[in-house]
Amino acid sequence: MTHLTELESRLVRYCSIDSQSSEDSTTTPSTATQWNLARLLMAELQEIGAADVRLTEYGAVIATIPATAPGPKIAFLAHMDTAPQFRATGVKPRVIRGWNGGAILFPDDPTLVLSPETSPYLGQKIGHDIVTASGLTLLGADDKAGLSIIMTAARHLLAHRDTPHPEIRIAFTPDEEVGRGVHKDLPADLAVDWAYTFDGGRVGEIEYETFSADQATVTFTGVSIHPGYAKGKMVNALTLASRFLANLPPQQTPEATEGRDGFLHPYEMTGTAAEATVKFILRHFERDGLAAQGALVQRLAEAVAATEPRARVAVAIRPQYRNMRYWLENDMAPVELAREACRSLGIEPVSSPVRGGTDGSRLTEMGVPCPNLFTGMQDIHGPLEWISVQDMGEAMRLMLAIARRALG
Repeated sequence: MTHLTELESRLVRYCSIDSQSSEDSTTTPSTATQWNLARLLMAELQEIGAADVRLTEYGAVIATIPATAPGPKIAFLAHMDTAPQFRATGVKPRVIRGWNGGAILFPDDPTLVLSPETSPYLGQKIGHDIVTASGLTLLGADDKAGLSIIMTAARHLLAHRDTPHPEIRIAFTPDEEVGRGVHKDLPADLAVDWAYTFDGGRVGEIEYETFSADQATVTFTGVSIHPGYAKGKMVNALTLASRFLANLPPQQTPEATEGRDGFLHPYEMTGTAAEATVKFILRHFERDGLAAQGALVQRLAEAVAATEPRARVAVAIRPQYRNMRYWLENDMAPVELAREACRSLGIEPVSSPVRGGTDGSRLTEMGVPCPNLFTGMQDIHGPLEWISVQDMGEAMRLMLAIARRALG
């Protein structure tokens, strides 16, 4: 079996397993389905000969590839869950072999079209094997591509024990998509000098800068009464929430921002006339910018509530993760090692700010430097998600190159 065949086989198999996380759950992992994938990965790691394979009580799969030469201890991570923003049950992965450059249609939704016009990076992949879902679900390459890359590289290293490399730790984490992927015990359980996540996009991306992130929940409480007798008495919480949303600055929404712009993103509104809740994610590359966004949400909510003295408003802001640059810029050695490994493969590395976050953001903040590496995944979190198997092959080669070069 070639590496590309194995990568494709693993990706299709893992994507077919529902492992969507849930923001509303209080369990760890947040969904029972993630245990199913974790147990499968644990069994596969044992089958290929990894050492110290275990499933932690917080739902992470951890294993070791024993060293064949002395050197630093490093780890490679990917997350098992898929994003809750779109359907992930009943995923039907399909492979378009040797893509010819034409429009890609979706059998379960004829209205969807994937083409270089809508996804320019796709235009560089003529002749590649392209994997998508069927149109009704996301694919889940985020981050089952990362799982596939690490598992394929791990099997290769364990089958070729004459290849020099230091001790390598592997970790597959739950709940990255809901900001709970790095448990407080994970850094000690890994016990490494530094780590890498495979959770990036285009070939060549070596990322050391991410958003800083908070979640905001705004709750409006009105006055509920029978609508037939409501004049002068009812205060409709849904109306207040709608006014609040209408006052948000349109230039700060995700659809109006790019590059180093931050954004305010209301992604869920629930409730009744009595009480309504709006959930936000707040994103900015700098701490003071993130704090300013939180203060803006607070002011706008209070301003709407002030128009109706009988209403009440509560704003709760919860930290999620911080820009990994704050720590990595003090020691860029892991980033430079990855860049050198990338160049050794004939690929010029690119470091752009990530308009999102990874488990590496939290790990870095917790004392384990952890840049992010490309997998090839594109158009994630929706039905047009796709990935090139050949791009995954380049990511696997990068993991092997990093393992070699970590010896110095």
